[in-house]
Parts: sequence; structure tokens; C-alpha cells
Amino acid sequence: MTDTTRDHGTQPLDGLLTRWDISNHQLVETSVEQLNHKQVQRARKGRQLTLHLMQKVARTVNDAVLAKIPKDKQPDFKPYTHKHLFNYAKDHNPAWTDPNEALRQP
Repeated sequence: MTDTTRDHGTQPLDGLLTRWDISNHQLVETSVEQLNHKQVQRARKGRQLTLHLMQKVARTVNDAVLAKIPKDKQPDFKPYTHKHLFNYAKDHNPAWTDPNEALRQP
């Protein structure tokens, strides 16, 4: 990235968590990898994270979203990766659409 700043603005992660109605606190509670509130807030607001932390956030988001999906529809869930959640991740595709949108409860 040619930008010298480490602040990348609001991330796709923020919109995804909003659509799934998952709060920062719920994400921290779901985490089995000791994710904390500060890390989640930094991830949502676009502060540049390490690859390891981006992957940790992605795994936790997958766990939190799975908890929101009815058991009979969980096999249809397609896991999110860090490149779907962060616009500064390598191979990020801005035109990507969420394949799990149909699994959301109204």
C-alpha cells in the first residue's frame, strides 16, 4: 500500500457485524482466542492489524455468525476469511458479495 497512514477507515467487517446484529461485546464473548474489546474496535474502525490478528478476528466472526444461524442451515454456511473483512488485506475484492446473506434471520 502506498498510503503512509495505518488508518484505513471503516472496514467491511463493520458492515458485516451490523447486518448480523453482532456487537463488539458479543464478538469478544464468542472468542476462544482471547480477543479483546480494543482489538475488535480497532478492527472495525480500520486501524491496520497484523495478518495474525486479522485471521483471529475472521475465525471469531465465523463462530459468532454460526451461532446466529439455525442448526438446520449451518451446513450451508461459507466461512469468511480476512480478505472478506478488511479492505487492506491482500487479495481483497471490493465487488465480493456475502454468500451467507440468505441465511440471516429476518
